Amino acid sequence: MKQKAKHWYDYMWIVSATYFTLGFFNIVFAWLGLICFAIPLIISLMGGGKLWCNSYCGRGQIFMLLGKTLHLSPYRKTPRWLSSKWFRHGFLIFFMSVFIHMVYVSVLVGKGMMQLEQSVRLLWTFDVPWHWAYPMEIEAGRAQFAFGLYGIMMTSLILGIILTLLFRPRTWCVFCPMGNMTQLISKAKNRK
Repeated sequence: MKQKAKHWYDYMWIVSATYFTLGFFNIVFAWLGLICFAIPLIISLMGGGKLWCNSYCGRGQIFMLLGKTLHLSPYRKTPRWLSSKWFRHGFLIFFMSVFIHMVYVSVLVGKGMMQLEQSVRLLWTFDVPWHWAYPMEIEAGRAQFAFGLYGIMMTSLILGIILTLLFRPRTWCVFCPMGNMTQLISKAKNRK
């Protein structure tokens, strides 16, 4: 069986792994996560549809690496409700509310109305101390945003890995908020 030729974008998982590694040691690097939010939306707005999700998403590639290449995925059928419209849109609304709350808290910290919390919130519930990753002082609101964004990014990675280990490698992708937004943009553009 002939093996598929590798392209530069087949190594985007390295970019994702580097992001998580850098953020582990210096939370300021968490700001790079905004690129992961912006690029898929820009590609979709420019008519590229879900090109990012299908070809370039480093997180999806990490899930494939773990599930397919390392054979850690049992390839069980994904529960149907995970890909249902109500769950995908409900999760997108939940994700956006978490993101907006994170921005709101960052603004309050920046204005001195709240104290900087040097922790990363995992799975939207557990505050994990992350003080060692704040080696250089930046403005408190910006630092709070970095801690919050890293928590969101780490949560999606953890959920994706868990789902990969339970079902198929890219199970997270069926309800990923960024994938859902790019799909909604594509549908809106196609209606025009």
